[in-house]
Amino acid sequence: MIRFKYTITLLLSSAILLICSCKKSEDVTPNFNESNLAPFSVEFDNIIGDRTLTLNNTATPYTNAAGEKFTVSMLQYFISNIKVATADGKEYTVKQDSSYFLIRSSDKATRFAKVRVPEGDYTRLTFTLGVDSLRSTMGIDKRTGVLDPSADHDTGGMYWGWNSGYIFFRFEGNSSVISDDVNGDPTGKKQFKYHIGGFGGYSAPTINNIKIINIDLTTAGIAKVRKDRQSNVHLFVDAMKVFNGPNSFSIAAHPNVMFSDYSVSVAKNLTAMFRHDHTEN
Repeated sequence: MIRFKYTITLLLSSAILLICSCKKSEDVTPNFNESNLAPFSVEFDNIIGDRTLTLNNTATPYTNAAGEKFTVSMLQYFISNIKVATADGKEYTVKQDSSYFLIRSSDKATRFAKVRVPEGDYTRLTFTLGVDSLRSTMGIDKRTGVLDPSADHDTGGMYWGWNSGYIFFRFEGNSSVISDDVNGDPTGKKQFKYHIGGFGGYSAPTINNIKIINIDLTTAGIAKVRKDRQSNVHLFVDAMKVFNGPNSFSIAAHPNVMFSDYSVSVAKNLTAMFRHDHTEN
Protein backbone atom coordinates (compact mmCIF):
# COMPACT_ATOMS: atom_id res chain seq x y z
CA MET A 1 0.00 0.00 0.00
CA ILE A 2 2.82 2.35 0.95
CA ARG A 3 4.65 1.44 -2.27
CA PHE A 4 1.43 2.18 -4.26
CA LYS A 5 1.04 5.62 -2.59
CA TYR A 6 4.69 6.37 -3.27
CA THR A 7 4.28 5.45 -6.91
CA ILE A 8 1.19 7.69 -7.24
CA THR A 9 3.03 10.56 -5.54
CA LEU A 10 6.00 10.12 -7.84
CA LEU A 11 3.78 10.10 -10.92
CA LEU A 12 1.94 13.23 -9.80
CA SER A 13 5.22 15.02 -9.09
CA SER A 14 6.55 14.07 -12.52
CA ALA A 15 3.36 15.30 -14.17
CA ILE A 16 3.56 18.63 -12.35
CA LEU A 17 7.20 19.04 -13.36
CA LEU A 18 6.31 18.21 -16.96
CA ILE A 19 3.49 20.77 -17.00
CA CYS A 20 5.72 23.44 -15.49
CA SER A 21 8.44 22.60 -17.97
CA CYS A 22 6.03 22.90 -20.91
CA LYS A 23 4.67 26.18 -19.61
CA LYS A 24 8.16 27.54 -19.18
CA SER A 25 9.01 26.68 -22.77
CA GLU A 26 5.82 28.33 -24.07
CA ASP A 27 6.02 31.58 -22.09
CA VAL A 28 8.96 33.52 -23.47
CA THR A 29 10.00 36.90 -22.12
CA PRO A 30 11.35 38.95 -25.02
CA ASN A 31 15.08 39.52 -24.99
CA PHE A 32 15.39 42.69 -27.06
CA ASN A 33 18.70 41.67 -28.53
CA GLU A 34 19.25 41.78 -32.27
CA SER A 35 20.69 38.26 -32.11
CA ASN A 36 17.36 36.97 -30.78
CA LEU A 37 15.21 37.93 -33.78
CA ALA A 38 12.58 35.57 -35.17
CA PRO A 39 10.18 35.67 -38.16
CA PHE A 40 6.95 37.65 -37.80
CA SER A 41 4.46 38.78 -40.41
CA VAL A 42 1.28 40.80 -40.76
CA GLU A 43 -1.20 39.73 -43.43
CA PHE A 44 -3.42 42.40 -44.99
CA ASP A 45 -6.46 40.62 -46.41
CA ASN A 46 -8.47 43.13 -48.45
CA ILE A 47 -12.26 42.86 -48.32
CA ILE A 48 -15.32 44.99 -49.14
CA GLY A 49 -17.90 44.71 -46.37
CA ASP A 50 -18.53 40.98 -45.95
CA ARG A 51 -17.10 40.07 -49.35
CA THR A 52 -13.63 39.36 -50.69
CA LEU A 53 -12.26 42.23 -52.74
CA THR A 54 -12.33 41.35 -56.45
CA LEU A 55 -11.04 43.85 -58.97
CA ASN A 56 -13.29 44.95 -61.86
CA ASN A 57 -16.13 42.73 -60.73
CA THR A 58 -18.88 44.13 -62.97
CA ALA A 59 -21.13 41.08 -62.59
CA THR A 60 -21.77 41.63 -58.89
CA PRO A 61 -20.82 45.20 -57.91
CA TYR A 62 -20.52 46.36 -54.32
CA THR A 63 -23.04 48.66 -52.62
CA ASN A 64 -22.12 51.29 -50.02
CA ALA A 65 -24.28 52.73 -47.22
CA ALA A 66 -25.59 55.42 -49.58
CA GLY A 67 -27.00 52.69 -51.81
CA GLU A 68 -24.48 53.38 -54.59
CA LYS A 69 -23.21 50.45 -56.63
CA PHE A 70 -19.54 50.46 -57.59
CA THR A 71 -16.66 48.32 -58.76
CA VAL A 72 -13.00 48.57 -57.73
CA SER A 73 -10.11 48.79 -60.18
CA MET A 74 -7.28 49.58 -57.73
CA LEU A 75 -6.53 49.41 -54.03
CA GLN A 76 -3.03 49.89 -52.65
CA TYR A 77 -1.47 51.51 -49.61
CA PHE A 78 1.77 51.93 -47.70
CA ILE A 79 2.38 50.25 -44.35
CA SER A 80 5.40 51.33 -42.30
CA ASN A 81 7.02 51.59 -38.85
CA ILE A 82 5.84 48.27 -37.44
CA LYS A 83 5.98 47.81 -33.67
CA VAL A 84 5.00 45.01 -31.28
CA ALA A 85 4.42 45.16 -27.53
CA THR A 86 4.04 42.70 -24.68
CA ALA A 87 1.33 42.65 -22.02
CA ASP A 88 3.65 44.44 -19.58
CA GLY A 89 4.33 47.26 -22.03
CA LYS A 90 7.72 46.26 -23.44
CA GLU A 91 7.85 47.50 -27.02
CA TYR A 92 10.04 46.59 -29.96
CA THR A 93 10.27 48.74 -33.09
CA VAL A 94 11.33 47.05 -36.32
CA LYS A 95 14.38 48.71 -37.84
CA GLN A 96 13.02 51.45 -40.05
CA ASP A 97 14.93 50.42 -43.17
CA SER A 98 13.14 47.06 -43.01
CA SER A 99 9.72 48.45 -42.25
CA TYR A 100 8.18 49.85 -45.46
CA PHE A 101 5.68 47.85 -47.48
CA LEU A 102 3.34 48.57 -50.38
CA ILE A 103 0.22 46.40 -50.18
CA ARG A 104 -1.27 45.98 -53.67
CA SER A 105 -4.61 44.27 -54.23
CA SER A 106 -3.49 43.35 -57.76
CA ASP A 107 -0.58 41.31 -56.38
CA LYS A 108 -1.44 38.81 -53.63
CA ALA A 109 2.24 38.27 -52.86
CA THR A 110 2.41 41.79 -51.40
CA ARG A 111 -0.27 41.18 -48.78
CA PHE A 112 2.35 40.01 -46.25
CA ALA A 113 4.54 42.47 -44.38
CA LYS A 114 7.38 40.19 -43.26
CA VAL A 115 9.79 41.40 -40.58
CA ARG A 116 11.86 40.04 -37.70
CA VAL A 117 11.25 40.77 -34.02
CA PRO A 118 12.63 39.25 -30.79
CA GLU A 119 11.16 35.97 -29.59
CA GLY A 120 8.28 36.67 -27.25
CA ASP A 121 4.53 36.86 -26.68
CA TYR A 122 3.00 40.05 -28.07
CA THR A 123 -0.43 41.45 -27.27
CA ARG A 124 -0.34 44.62 -29.37
CA LEU A 125 0.62 45.53 -32.91
CA THR A 126 1.17 49.10 -34.12
CA PHE A 127 1.96 50.38 -37.58
CA THR A 128 1.66 53.50 -39.72
CA LEU A 129 -0.71 53.79 -42.64
CA GLY A 130 1.41 55.93 -44.94
CA VAL A 131 5.00 57.13 -45.01
CA ASP A 132 6.31 59.12 -42.06
CA SER A 133 7.50 62.70 -42.54
CA LEU A 134 11.12 61.86 -41.70
CA ARG A 135 11.45 59.29 -44.45
CA SER A 136 9.45 61.42 -46.88
CA THR A 137 12.04 64.20 -46.60
CA MET A 138 15.17 62.03 -46.68
CA GLY A 139 17.50 61.95 -49.65
CA ILE A 140 16.63 59.68 -52.54
CA ASP A 141 19.43 57.29 -51.53
CA LYS A 142 17.48 56.61 -48.32
CA ARG A 143 14.24 55.93 -50.17
CA THR A 144 14.76 52.63 -51.93
CA GLY A 145 12.60 49.64 -52.81
CA VAL A 146 8.88 50.48 -52.77
CA LEU A 147 9.76 54.07 -51.78
CA ASP A 148 11.94 54.75 -54.82
CA PRO A 149 10.23 57.59 -56.75
CA SER A 150 12.10 56.64 -59.93
CA ALA A 151 10.40 53.23 -59.89
CA ASP A 152 6.96 54.72 -59.29
CA HIS A 153 5.62 53.51 -62.64
CA ASP A 154 6.23 49.95 -61.41
CA THR A 155 4.34 50.50 -58.17
CA GLY A 156 1.17 51.93 -59.67
CA GLY A 157 1.79 55.63 -59.18
CA MET A 158 2.18 56.19 -55.44
CA TYR A 159 4.25 59.36 -55.62
CA TRP A 160 3.24 62.94 -56.39
CA GLY A 161 6.14 64.40 -58.33
CA TRP A 162 4.51 67.83 -58.31
CA ASN A 163 4.09 67.69 -54.54
CA SER A 164 7.22 65.70 -53.65
CA GLY A 165 5.23 63.36 -51.47
CA TYR A 166 3.83 59.85 -51.29
CA ILE A 167 0.24 58.80 -51.85
CA PHE A 168 -0.42 56.79 -48.69
CA PHE A 169 -3.67 55.23 -49.85
CA ARG A 170 -4.92 54.86 -53.43
CA PHE A 171 -8.44 53.59 -54.11
CA GLU A 172 -10.06 53.73 -57.56
CA GLY A 173 -13.07 52.30 -59.32
CA ASN A 174 -16.22 53.01 -61.28
CA SER A 175 -19.80 53.91 -60.42
CA SER A 176 -22.76 54.94 -62.55
CA VAL A 177 -23.72 57.60 -59.97
CA ILE A 178 -20.84 59.83 -61.04
CA SER A 179 -21.84 62.80 -63.16
CA ASP A 180 -20.69 62.74 -66.78
CA ASP A 181 -18.84 66.03 -66.42
CA VAL A 182 -16.77 65.08 -63.36
CA ASN A 183 -13.63 63.74 -65.02
CA GLY A 184 -14.43 63.58 -68.73
CA ASP A 185 -12.88 60.15 -69.17
CA PRO A 186 -12.51 59.55 -72.94
CA THR A 187 -13.43 55.86 -72.50
CA GLY A 188 -16.79 56.80 -71.05
CA LYS A 189 -16.00 55.27 -67.65
CA LYS A 190 -17.34 57.06 -64.61
CA GLN A 191 -14.34 56.78 -62.33
CA PHE A 192 -13.87 57.64 -58.68
CA LYS A 193 -10.38 58.26 -57.35
CA TYR A 194 -9.23 58.64 -53.75
CA HIS A 195 -5.52 59.45 -53.49
CA ILE A 196 -4.84 60.23 -49.84
CA GLY A 197 -1.47 61.63 -48.73
CA GLY A 198 0.09 64.57 -46.92
CA PHE A 199 2.60 64.34 -44.06
CA GLY A 200 2.41 67.82 -42.55
CA GLY A 201 4.79 69.70 -44.82
CA TYR A 202 8.36 70.81 -44.33
CA SER A 203 8.14 73.96 -42.23
CA ALA A 204 4.67 75.48 -42.66
CA PRO A 205 1.76 73.36 -41.36
CA THR A 206 -0.09 71.60 -44.17
CA ILE A 207 -2.38 68.59 -44.52
CA ASN A 208 -1.24 65.67 -42.36
CA ASN A 209 -2.99 62.39 -43.15
CA ILE A 210 -0.50 60.02 -41.54
CA LYS A 211 -2.45 57.52 -39.41
CA ILE A 212 -1.18 55.29 -36.61
CA ILE A 213 -3.06 51.99 -36.40
CA ASN A 214 -3.18 50.14 -33.06
CA ILE A 215 -4.31 46.51 -33.04
CA ASP A 216 -5.19 44.72 -29.79
CA LEU A 217 -4.25 41.06 -30.25
CA THR A 218 -5.64 39.73 -26.97
CA THR A 219 -9.14 38.88 -28.21
CA ALA A 220 -8.37 37.00 -31.45
CA GLY A 221 -4.97 35.58 -30.52
CA ILE A 222 -1.65 36.98 -29.34
CA ALA A 223 1.47 36.57 -31.45
CA LYS A 224 3.83 33.93 -30.03
CA VAL A 225 7.01 34.65 -31.94
CA ARG A 226 9.59 31.85 -31.99
CA LYS A 227 12.65 31.16 -34.11
CA ASP A 228 11.41 27.72 -35.17
CA ARG A 229 8.09 28.87 -36.67
CA GLN A 230 6.29 31.72 -38.43
CA SER A 231 3.90 33.85 -36.41
CA ASN A 232 1.39 35.65 -38.63
CA VAL A 233 -1.21 38.23 -37.59
CA HIS A 234 -4.12 38.07 -40.05
CA LEU A 235 -5.95 41.36 -40.53
CA PHE A 236 -9.03 42.04 -42.60
CA VAL A 237 -8.85 45.41 -44.38
CA ASP A 238 -12.36 46.58 -45.20
CA ALA A 239 -12.24 49.15 -48.01
CA MET A 240 -15.98 49.76 -47.61
CA LYS A 241 -15.01 51.87 -44.58
CA VAL A 242 -13.67 54.47 -47.01
CA PHE A 243 -17.32 55.37 -47.62
CA ASN A 244 -18.99 54.02 -44.48
CA GLY A 245 -16.51 55.10 -41.80
CA PRO A 246 -16.99 57.79 -39.11
CA ASN A 247 -17.16 60.47 -41.83
CA SER A 248 -19.48 58.66 -44.22
CA PHE A 249 -20.01 60.17 -47.66
CA SER A 250 -21.43 59.28 -51.07
CA ILE A 251 -19.46 58.69 -54.24
CA ALA A 252 -21.73 61.11 -56.11
CA ALA A 253 -20.90 63.92 -53.67
CA HIS A 254 -17.14 63.29 -53.63
CA PRO A 255 -16.04 61.20 -56.63
CA ASN A 256 -12.45 62.49 -56.61
CA VAL A 257 -10.50 63.34 -53.46
CA MET A 258 -6.78 64.02 -53.65
CA PHE A 259 -4.64 66.70 -52.01
CA SER A 260 -7.54 68.77 -50.68
CA ASP A 261 -9.04 69.69 -47.33
CA TYR A 262 -11.66 66.95 -47.70
CA SER A 263 -8.90 64.35 -47.78
CA VAL A 264 -8.62 64.82 -44.01
CA SER A 265 -12.19 63.53 -43.59
CA VAL A 266 -11.53 60.54 -45.83
CA ALA A 267 -8.27 59.76 -44.00
CA LYS A 268 -10.13 59.53 -40.70
CA ASN A 269 -12.25 56.76 -42.19
CA LEU A 270 -9.17 54.73 -43.07
CA THR A 271 -8.34 53.95 -39.44
CA ALA A 272 -11.57 51.90 -39.22
CA MET A 273 -10.55 49.55 -42.04
CA PHE A 274 -8.25 47.25 -40.04
CA ARG A 275 -9.70 44.36 -38.02
CA HIS A 276 -7.78 41.52 -36.39
CA ASP A 277 -9.32 38.20 -37.45
CA HIS A 278 -6.88 35.67 -36.00
CA THR A 279 -3.21 34.88 -35.38
CA GLU A 280 -1.39 31.86 -36.75
CA ASN A 281 1.40 30.62 -34.53
